[in-house]
Amino acid sequence: MALHAIKRSKIPVLTSRVLRLLYRAPIKQLSLPLRSNILAFETVSLKPIAGFRLYHDGRPRGPLWRGKKLIGKEAIFVILGLKRFKDDEEKLEKFIKTHVARLLKMDMIAVLTELERQEEVVLASKIFGLIQKQDWYKPDVYLYKDLIIALARRKKMDEVMQLWEKMRKEDLFPDSQTYTEIIRGFLSSGSPGDAMNIYEDMKNSPDPPEELPFRILLKGLLPHPLLRNRVKQDFEELFPEKHVYDPPEEVFGIR
Repeated sequence: MALHAIKRSKIPVLTSRVLRLLYRAPIKQLSLPLRSNILAFETVSLKPIAGFRLYHDGRPRGPLWRGKKLIGKEAIFVILGLKRFKDDEEKLEKFIKTHVARLLKMDMIAVLTELERQEEVVLASKIFGLIQKQDWYKPDVYLYKDLIIALARRKKMDEVMQLWEKMRKEDLFPDSQTYTEIIRGFLSSGSPGDAMNIYEDMKNSPDPPEELPFRILLKGLLPHPLLRNRVKQDFEELFPEKHVYDPPEEVFGIR
């Protein structure tokens, strides 16, 4: 339209000059403003109205989101169901029979691992018992280890010792981390004698000794100098290059 109007202009000289400039000038890309006023291209943020969500993106809420990529939908459903019925023993047993027992191997182990991570140790113990009844189950020290550590951290020491006896009957030996957590659990529960029993068992382990469980005992047995001296003597024999800090005698209650 503009070119047609210029061609019909009554000023031929001006017309010819304008046309030359238009034909010779390169076409430049138009730069659009950073923010458009067109409503169609503006993002609309959905905000809750009167406490209600306008949408749900399908992600599980709470701590389950951390391991969602490693947990299947069936396993997530089972975990939520177990936590929902954990206070009703009848409904819980029915849910385990109808939903948990039909899970595949990897899903069942994923449920156990996630319950341990969430410190649902009672539910985790039930799932572990169910796993041991499966045809594919073989004694695995790591399955025992994770559950024992979770129980010890919750100071469920009776349940820890039950698992401990079962594990030893299956000729499985715990590693240094398992020994450490059990010893720590007994010391924090005020049972130094039980901690020493685990210590004596640790000395018979086929694995080479590590420094950490000795350090936990040396610190936890400060109120019990006789027991502490036994551990200190063993520690100095096994780790002669390491130093043991002895607090003042007042700490032991000796004047």
